[in-house]
Amino acid sequence: MGYSCRNHCPNCLYSKHVDKNPGDRQEDCHGMLEPIGIEIDSKKGYVIIFKCQKCGVIRKNKAAKDDNMDLIIKLSCNQ
Repeated sequence: MGYSCRNHCPNCLYSKHVDKNPGDRQEDCHGMLEPIGIEIDSKKGYVIIFKCQKCGVIRKNKAAKDDNMDLIIKLSCNQ
């Protein structure tokens, strides 16, 4: 079962920098968003922190239930 709001790969957790605001596809950068950490939100659960490899911007997105939990745990060790 997939997750409709996911903006990243469920296996490697990488994403592409395509939005200025969620869902608008207005960003010109198009760099790769590398997962660099995890936050735990009391309402959202795990939130993946991304850093664009091209422009350096930081973005966040809620982790999905079927995301690679081994990588999420590994990211949580970076904190």
